[in-house]
Amino acid sequence: MLCWGSMAAGQLGLGCLEGAVWEPRYSLAFSGRGLKEVACGQQHSLFLLHDGSVYTCGSNSCGQLGHEKAEGTPELVGALDAQKIAAVSCGQAHSVAVNEQGQVFTWGAGSGGQLGLGTAEEAVRVPRLIKKLCEHRISQVMCGNQHCVALSKDGQIFTWGQNSHGQLGLGKGKPCSLSPQPLKSLSGIPLAQITAGGDHSFALSLSGAVFGWGKNSAGQLGLNDEQDRAVPCHIKFLRTQKVVYICCGEEHTAALTKDGGLFTFGDGSQGQLGHDSTNNEALPRRVLELMGSEVSQVACGSHHTLAFIPSSGMVYAFGCNSKGQLGTGTRENAQSPQPVSHREQPHTPEKCTISKIHCGGDHNFLLYCSEESSAAPEDFRVINHTKRISVINQENLDTLRVRLLESTDSSTTNDIILLFSSTACWNASFLDQSDDGHFKTNPKVPGIDLNSVRLLFETLMKPAFSRLLEQATKSFESLLIPQLPCSPPDVEAMRIYLILSECPALQDSKNYISLTIPLALAILRLDTNPSKVLDNWWSLVDCSVFSRLVEMYKSIVVFLLTGGKAVLIPVFLESYINATLKLLEKLHKVNLKAQHVEYNQFYIPDITSLVDIQEDYLKWFLSKAEIKMRSPALQSSVTLCAYPFILNAQAKTTMLQTDAELQMQMAVSGANLHNVFMLLTLEPLLARNPFLVLHVRRNHLVSDALRELTIYSDIDLKKPLKVIFDGEEAVDAGGVTKEFFLLLLKELMDPVYGMFTHNMESNLLWFSDKCFVELNWFHLIGIICGLAIYNSTVVDLHFPLVLYKKLLNVSPSLEDLKELSPTEGRSLQQLLDYQGDDVEETFCLNFAITREYYGLTEVKELVPDGENITVNKDNRQEFVDAYLNYVFNDSVEEVYMAFSSGFLKVCGGKILSLFQPSELMAMVVGNNNYNWEEMEKNAIYKGEYSASHPTVKMFWEVFHEFPLEKKKQFLLFLTGSDRIPIHGMASLRIVIQSTAVEEHYLPVAHTCYNLLDMPRYQTKDTLRKRLTQAVEQYEGFSLV
Repeated sequence: MLCWGSMAAGQLGLGCLEGAVWEPRYSLAFSGRGLKEVACGQQHSLFLLHDGSVYTCGSNSCGQLGHEKAEGTPELVGALDAQKIAAVSCGQAHSVAVNEQGQVFTWGAGSGGQLGLGTAEEAVRVPRLIKKLCEHRISQVMCGNQHCVALSKDGQIFTWGQNSHGQLGLGKGKPCSLSPQPLKSLSGIPLAQITAGGDHSFALSLSGAVFGWGKNSAGQLGLNDEQDRAVPCHIKFLRTQKVVYICCGEEHTAALTKDGGLFTFGDGSQGQLGHDSTNNEALPRRVLELMGSEVSQVACGSHHTLAFIPSSGMVYAFGCNSKGQLGTGTRENAQSPQPVSHREQPHTPEKCTISKIHCGGDHNFLLYCSEESSAAPEDFRVINHTKRISVINQENLDTLRVRLLESTDSSTTNDIILLFSSTACWNASFLDQSDDGHFKTNPKVPGIDLNSVRLLFETLMKPAFSRLLEQATKSFESLLIPQLPCSPPDVEAMRIYLILSECPALQDSKNYISLTIPLALAILRLDTNPSKVLDNWWSLVDCSVFSRLVEMYKSIVVFLLTGGKAVLIPVFLESYINATLKLLEKLHKVNLKAQHVEYNQFYIPDITSLVDIQEDYLKWFLSKAEIKMRSPALQSSVTLCAYPFILNAQAKTTMLQTDAELQMQMAVSGANLHNVFMLLTLEPLLARNPFLVLHVRRNHLVSDALRELTIYSDIDLKKPLKVIFDGEEAVDAGGVTKEFFLLLLKELMDPVYGMFTHNMESNLLWFSDKCFVELNWFHLIGIICGLAIYNSTVVDLHFPLVLYKKLLNVSPSLEDLKELSPTEGRSLQQLLDYQGDDVEETFCLNFAITREYYGLTEVKELVPDGENITVNKDNRQEFVDAYLNYVFNDSVEEVYMAFSSGFLKVCGGKILSLFQPSELMAMVVGNNNYNWEEMEKNAIYKGEYSASHPTVKMFWEVFHEFPLEKKKQFLLFLTGSDRIPIHGMASLRIVIQSTAVEEHYLPVAHTCYNLLDMPRYQTKDTLRKRLTQAVEQYEGFSLV
């Protein structure tokens, strides 16, 4: 090895105590003996050999050498003979060694508690074991002047010693700690490295997050100020730099990045930052002189810095040179990197490669080996596997499985429990390595590869690993999940929430109460910001992952509602149901933006059989009205109506009917809410006047409907509708009502009135901003849509989703314009996406648009003086917002208000808030969740026909062969709408009856009754032709 710098106390081990060595000098001390690493204190040095033995030399003022032999040459620390030491470190006047089992030994100065032995002895001259750390396998220990930081294999940090500047990270409390204390504020972060300076400390995560604490008088924490920190603080400036290694001097810090960049900050008074100045730097700053080269090693002494560049094999030094510590052959300080002198030494082999640089205090060591040994220089950017925290991977699972089989002692089980209950180890185990993805970890990117998480759990589920799985499950239940914090210290500590969600054990109902619900409770405990981070990550996961989460928590709701009473006391049952529903609500909110699954995937299918929806709705209604229930049977405070997204069509219809009945009861009884429950047990008022009866004439349909509907009160409109056509039989079993809806809408949609504009591209309708009818016609259409909901009738109104969003006070978006008018929507998207700076010249737009009305062109300003405001790169979003506002709000305000007041007259109130826009739309116009087999199963046959009749069989064969569009045409032909009622195909009962007419006649549809008159066709071919003809000739009632 080569050494240089101060040797006043014999710390270079050259056998003499002269002042300084100004250029690297060859040392024969360990020639050929396998020197592994060196640690440098203020005035002493430790040498670790590959065989695990430790030698020391230098000052022994406080017993820091661990032996009483000569100080000028390295001597063996005999007290450590029985140990195989794996790592060493030095403080100002104390020493630390870690053996292969992860046990820590300390000796030397101890007055500040820096030995961690529980006492404050001036000097401990023989290495002693820190018993308090024996439960943990320590993989790294670093010493500051008078404090120590240790990292255990299970990812925990421990600190002890002097705390005068907060360097222990434990808060402002104690001046020192005599024994190791866990640093809980970084728990869960997968750490790569810890390090310590004079009175400051650092921790670095595997994905490059840097945390610093302690003394900051010169800006050595990189936080852009000079205030000490008593707890770890995130150095945001370095987050995106991919930092992989950090080292500290007395009051300065150096950070090495994955691409070999070097940043320095803190005290620059001696030039130790390498920025060609003696200024302090409170923010990390890149050493520009080394920018053209990749740095692979960096080391800091008290006031100087060394950097190694492998491509040239050169070591550069900068900073204080008062003791020759730069090794440049000169006696001046260097403010920028200078090459360390490489003069030929006696004894050095002619060709050698540098393997590692070490420095501390005012002295340095450079380890090298002859070229024949072909050992590459060490790269500090790569974590030595012996020093990294444990990870949970295939290899480790295999090792642990074998250990479990072979050993009976408890140490294996303890190792397994420590590993599986360590959030940090889980968070470290599945980093996204593709394109360094994990370095991009931030509130929107989790930086893990969920695929490898899945594969690992698949392994763990195999029979051979059953004992390991059992231990993992126990660790999750009793240690890991209960310790999850409300406020994780960093986004990297949050990966555990995604990892645990992948664990198949959570989907097993026997673990619901011990694992899955506690995980939900932990997620709900999260503070606002981490909670948002999890939402962001959930919105990025695969749809299948998200869907599995939804299904898992839905089945827990069912599990608790069906069997919960048997296993839980009521207060737990209630809080568990609440937690599960709240978690589903969180997932639902994420889904509104991310659109991972259809809204109906949140429905709990058997909810109506599990819960009395009527009673639940009343509880919800009263809780909204702030009236507490008196009936003890209904005391539980969980109301499912507060989570409407889990309620399917059937449940929502029950709620609508309950609401209607409630409104009617209250109207009669004078809104005395206290009597509601009594009222519902009395004979329903509907018995006296159960229907909303309309008398209309076929040839005055609109005027009669307007007249009749204005007579009735809002309450009456919620009753089931019966329609009587003037002069016809007054029997309405549903068919007449349906015919009334179809005929009335056909009339109202007549293009002659110009009430709606039809977009040819999307085949959708929107309100016309110029029309020739009274506003009460729009009011009538609103009422009709409301009545359609209460009467479970599907009306064929091709309005876009945005109409239903407006009814629910959800703001329209650009996506809505893309649905209504695809070309306009796409144009606005192009405007927003345009990359160039010449928006004005390219698009030539101002804040005004032209509209054509019956041959006349009108200019509409979107904002005051809009004609004179040009659309540019800065205001284009405002233009798009104003455009949407014009199309969906301003231009149709009057007619929309008339429509919505009609709709809300029937369907208003709190009940409306329980619907999603898409659900409301499905209530009015049906949905397209087709199930053609169900339609066949529920069909009814009349006349000669039955399910087994040859013509009927042929009919279904032909029908099932139709493409989807043709099937939808048939539905329109038979029922008046190509969508199906919200209750699904089961509620759509079609009737097929035989007729005596001959084969050349077409089938005839009686739309009002879903009835098909079908001649007895003899061949499949004839049937196909006639049916296709009939379907294609049908025009339908609507304008579209």
